[in-house]
Amino acid sequence: MTAVDFTHEPVDLVIFDCDGVLVDSEPIAVRTHVALGTELGWTLSESDVMDRFVGRSTTSIGEQIAERLGDETARVWDKRFREMHAAAVDEELAPVDGIVEALDGLERAGIAPEQWCIASSGNHEKMRHTLGRVGLYERFEGRIFSAHEVERGKPAPDLFLHAARQMGVSPARCAVVEDSRFGVQAADSAGMRSVGYAGGLTPASWLTGLATVVLTDMRLLPELLAQQKAGG
Repeated sequence: MTAVDFTHEPVDLVIFDCDGVLVDSEPIAVRTHVALGTELGWTLSESDVMDRFVGRSTTSIGEQIAERLGDETARVWDKRFREMHAAAVDEELAPVDGIVEALDGLERAGIAPEQWCIASSGNHEKMRHTLGRVGLYERFEGRIFSAHEVERGKPAPDLFLHAARQMGVSPARCAVVEDSRFGVQAADSAGMRSVGYAGGLTPASWLTGLATVVLTDMRLLPELLAQQKAGG
């Protein structure tokens, strides 16, 4: 864990990304995009997908594909991705390692579920499916926000600011938990501190920032945020 002085403001709201932070779906998504690129005419490596797509909204991804291959191919890609991703989720999806323990630890530390929410580039249908498969949907129900609700997705700050407004908390009192460079950038632009989770696919070097702590073990999250809740 990198030692960073977040801020002296206490944490009143923890904003979680979904894919790669709560559910271990990023390997599935990356593999699916690579396969579709081979099938539809855009050869992409896993690194290419990480760099271009991970952390972006489906709208942004679709725009990139359309620019490269045309609108019709982009529509086919999106349809095939949804089908292939959903099938793989049903077969193999698991929660991110340590996240269940982290959520339980937040409650023990006095950071109640009412102080958590999700702000994800994914749409609500996808999140209901993935979170439901791993038993986490109920822990966030009613406090889930999608990039489809705002004009601009990550790395713009719109989604995180929208979540904070809906939850009635000022940006300075929010902590974002992210696993993508675009998410960390969005949190910084929103005036929020962030925790970059580097225990999955994203290299730690992609997650560094002035107001970011990088973790490789999600189980360390409650202690870190409990310190910030107290304004320490």
